[in-house]
Amino acid sequence: METRKVQRLGPSTLAMTLPAEWARAHSVEKGDEVSLRTGGKGTLTVLPESAEAEESQATIHAENMDATAVERAIVAQYVLGRRVIHVEVAEGTLDSEHINAVYNAETQLMGLGVIEETPERIAIRCSVDAEDFTLDNLLERLESTGATMRDEAIQALALGNPDFAERALNRERQANKIFVLLLRLIFTAYQNPNLARSVGLDDGFPLIGYRSIAKNLELTADNAEDIAEIALEAPDHTLEIDDPTMRRIREFTDQVDEISELAVRAAVERDFELTLTVRERFAEINDVEGEILADLPEMNNEALLRVRDVLVSLAQTAQYAVRNAEIATNLALNEESVHTTIT
Repeated sequence: METRKVQRLGPSTLAMTLPAEWARAHSVEKGDEVSLRTGGKGTLTVLPESAEAEESQATIHAENMDATAVERAIVAQYVLGRRVIHVEVAEGTLDSEHINAVYNAETQLMGLGVIEETPERIAIRCSVDAEDFTLDNLLERLESTGATMRDEAIQALALGNPDFAERALNRERQANKIFVLLLRLIFTAYQNPNLARSVGLDDGFPLIGYRSIAKNLELTADNAEDIAEIALEAPDHTLEIDDPTMRRIREFTDQVDEISELAVRAAVERDFELTLTVRERFAEINDVEGEILADLPEMNNEALLRVRDVLVSLAQTAQYAVRNAEIATNLALNEESVHTTIT
C-alpha cells in the first residue's frame, strides 16, 4: 500500500498529492475536477471526471463462438455495465445463428436494443441508467414476481386450470429480466462508488448482500416455475389429493409468501426485528412439508412424487427466505440502533 503525507494549506485546509501514474492513466491535469466520496471505515474515494462521463463499450468476436456462447457473452457484458456491445466477425459475415443469438439476448435483457446492423457487425445499446431504478425497489419487484408465480402455480393445481400455470411460466422471463438488471446495477455501483447513491444506497457496503438476496429470489422464482410445470404435466392438472390436503398446501404457500416478503422488507428497511419474525415464522412451518406427506393416503408413486416435489419447492423457498433474513441481519446490525452501538 502506498502512503502519502498530508500537508497543511492555510489555516483549515489539508492537502495530499495524487499519484502521478494514476493521474496520467486517467488524464487528470491541473485545473481538472475530481469527485470525492466518503465511505465506511474512514475510506475516501477519488474519482476522475472520466469515471462518470465514460460510456463503456465491448466488442464480442463471434468467429470462434457458437450461438449459445455469443448469447452468454452478451448477457455477461450487459451485467458488467457496458453501454454499447458490438458483435462482429473479422472476416466474412455474421452467421444467421449469431444474428439470432443477438436478438434472443435482446429479448432477455431490460433496456437493450439493436442500434446498428450490417452483414459483418451488430451494435446493441443499453438505455438503462442507474438513476432509473433503486436496488431496493428491484428486490421488492423480484420477490413480488416470484410470489405471484408461486400463487398462480398453486392455484392451477387447486382448480385444475392450466391457464394459471401458463401465466406463472410467462412471468419467469420477467423475473429473469429483473434479476439480470439487478446484477448490472450492482456491478456498476461496485465499479463506480459514485453510482451507489444513484441506486439508493449511501455506500457500497450492502452490494454483496444484495447480490446474494437477488440470487436467492431468482431461485425462488425457479421453484415457482417447477410447480407450474408440474401443474401443466399432471393428469387433469391436479395433484390427485382431497380438498382438505389441498387447503393445507395453499395455507403453506401463504405462509411461505409471508416470510419471503418479510425477509426482503427486513433487508431494504434494515429492520432487525423483522429478521427475528422471519425466523420465528419459519420455525412454525419447518415441519409442515413432512406432516402433509405423512398424512397422505396411499397413492401411486407418480402422484406421490408430484405432491412431494411441490412441497419441496415450497420448503426450499422458505429456506431461501431465512437466508435472506440472515443477510438482512448483517445489514441491520451494521448500523447503530437500540440493538447495537458501533464505535
